[in-house]
Parts: sequence; C-alpha cells; structure tokens
Amino acid sequence: MPAGSAERLFRRIDALRDDLVDLTRDLIRFPTVNPPGEGYRECAEYLGRRLAASGFAVDYPRALGAPGDSDRYPRVNVVARRDGGRPGRTVHFNGHIDVVEAGHGWTVDPFAGVVRDGRVYGRGACDMKGGIAASVIAAEAILAESPDFAGAIEVSGTCDEESGGFGGVGWLARNGWFDRSKVDHVIIPEPLDVDRVCLGHRGVWWAEIEMKGRIGHGSMPFLGINAIRGMAAFLSLVEGELLPDLARRQTRMPCEPPGARSATLNYNSIHGGLAEPRDETLPAPVVADSCRLVIDRRYLVEEDFAAVKGEILALLDRVKAGTPGLDYRLDEIMTFQPTMTEPDAPVVKALDHYIHRVLGKPSRHIASPGTYDQKHITRHGSVIDCVAYGPGILDLAHQPDEYVVIDDMIASAKIMAAAALTLAGGASS
Repeated sequence: MPAGSAERLFRRIDALRDDLVDLTRDLIRFPTVNPPGEGYRECAEYLGRRLAASGFAVDYPRALGAPGDSDRYPRVNVVARRDGGRPGRTVHFNGHIDVVEAGHGWTVDPFAGVVRDGRVYGRGACDMKGGIAASVIAAEAILAESPDFAGAIEVSGTCDEESGGFGGVGWLARNGWFDRSKVDHVIIPEPLDVDRVCLGHRGVWWAEIEMKGRIGHGSMPFLGINAIRGMAAFLSLVEGELLPDLARRQTRMPCEPPGARSATLNYNSIHGGLAEPRDETLPAPVVADSCRLVIDRRYLVEEDFAAVKGEILALLDRVKAGTPGLDYRLDEIMTFQPTMTEPDAPVVKALDHYIHRVLGKPSRHIASPGTYDQKHITRHGSVIDCVAYGPGILDLAHQPDEYVVIDDMIASAKIMAAAALTLAGGASS
C-alpha cells in the first residue's frame, strides 16, 4: 500500500474520532446480555442500518434451532458486504454483540456509555463493542479514501460468543457464510491488547462424570456403595498422577498468560448425594448413590483428542475395578479442537506490518488460553487465514467498570483498515 495512501487513510480515521466514540457508546447502550440473549435483533439492526448507509448489502440471518433461539430471544445476526471496484480478495471483520451480565461493583451505569479520561466505560466496551466500532470505522474509512478498492469488505455482528457461539458464528459457519470460496481473510477484533495478534487458542473438552453407587442407610454405610467416595478416589488419581503430568506438557503456542502453555484441567462443579433441603428440613440419612463432576480440560495443539479422553477413561476404569458394584457414566458436553494460524500467514504479516508502522514497535504474537469464535471459522468455515486483533485490555473483560481506551480504538482502526486494503488487493494509486 503506497505511503501516501496509508497516511490519507490514517488522517481520515483521526477525523472520525468523535464518530467512533459515539458508535461505541451507542452499541454499549444495547444491553445485549447473554444469557438469555436480550436485545440481539435491535443491536443487529442498528449496525445493519449504519452499514447500509455506506452502501453495504445487509442480511439478518437468524440461527433458527440453535441453542437459546426462541421467538422471545431470537438469535439474529447481521452480515454486511461491500464489493469493491476491482477483483480481489474478501476480508471479513467479525465481532460478537453479546455481553455477559453487568454484575456488582460498578461506579458508573454499565449501559450508559460513560466517557471519562480518554476512555469509554460500559459492559462490553472492551469485550467487544469497542472492537466492533473500530472495525466499522475502518471499513467506512476504506470506502471514503479508496472507493474503487479491490476485492470486498464484510462486517458481521454475531450472537452468543460468550456461551460458545452456536447461535452466531457457529451457525453461520455451518451454513456457508464463512466458506473459503466466499471469504479469504478474517479479523476478529477481540480485546487482546492493541499491539498483539492472537493466532489461535487451546482446545477444550467439557464432560460430566457421574459416579454411580448404591443407596443404603447412613448408619450402615457398609451395606451401600458410596458414590462420593468413588469420586474422591478418582479425584485422588487426577491430583496425584494426571495433573502433574499435564503441567509437564508444554506447547509451542504462545499462550498468555504463560501458565496456559501447559495442558490444564479444572473442576467446574461437583454435586453428591441428595439435594440439600432449602428450608429447615433435615436431610435423610442415606448413602450417596450418585456424585456428578463437570471437568474442563484445555488441551494443546500437540495433543491428540482421543488420548485426552482416553486418559480420563483409564482413571475411571481403575476406580471402578477397585470397588465392586461401583460404576460411572461420562457425557461429553462440548469439544473444540485447538487452532493456530501460522505466524507467516498473510493476515498475520499484514497486521504485524501496520502495528509496527502505527505504534512504532513490533507486534507480539499470542494465543488465547480459552476459545473464541475462530474455532468455528477454521473448523466449519474452512477459512484458515483468521486471527483475533483489536483494541481493549484483556484483563478488563467481564470486570466491573470495564472500559476501552479511545486512543487504542483509533490505532486499531488504522491498523485494521490498512491491513484489510493490503489483503484485499491494495488501493489504486
């Protein structure tokens, strides 16, 4: 991209500073809380009207049948496309419009879009309505400065990323919206710091394990089979054998924080025996015949999923063999493979170049400890040139008094706009 073209593009984005702030505030004022999925249609249509005014063709695909979709809480997404004046490649900006609940501890109204000290405050300001706003401004600046740009620009606002993305990017990817024949490069402006490019994320496997014993009288536990004790035996094997082994497994993925460069396993919840009474009634004296545990296993790009699952089953089989009459059940809840775009991929190299040009320092490559919508784009959409890059400080996501720095939104808009023009085919001189 010629130097003069880039500087004109950057000046255009500087001039749009107030517009960028106003757009971010407007998006925050839609309380798109997930669950249950409030305000999706209204927020999607607001974005769609904005993009249509710039000549984008706009669709509102609803994820009918997706988890959580209902007439009360429809999973309405927005996808907009603007074709350029010359052949080229398609660059897609994708951001999720849903936010988590506000929670307690705020000193400002979480859905007012308060501006103070060079920041915009609000639930979703950082994660990730500031990123969506920056990508829209980037797209609008491209149209203003290079109306005959090559290729095409797409912008989407999607549902449910905070709960797995099944009603958003997951549904769109399964239904052809991210097919490689339509989309070449994807940038997801998640809040991972303005100088960092996120190449991908670890894999995830959630499963529920139920230990199944036999009920008996609490005064004669030897006549029953206590499922809680069975679960304790399993946890003892996990703690003594599996967790130390996982800590030794290291990945080449540049995960942040560094502790996420090992394989991990978390106990999400555990419930054993009868449900505790919610009033003053005393519990019955029985041997627990059931104990349920939900595990969250994060695995590395170097690990094989069959082996990840197999090592849990092997421990469960050992516990079962050691206690006659004890059994178990394992139900898989969710599985996503690890994904990582290579550091020399076109989208990474373009972002690296303009991060250095705009910020005056080299970019840093990271990988996320948890998943985000890249998992759907690469797995079901088959677009491998996909990364996360945007404004926002990762540690502020989901926190009270969440904010995004306005200067970071401006910088990321410049970087995304210039990278998109380069990837699509460049601006005419």
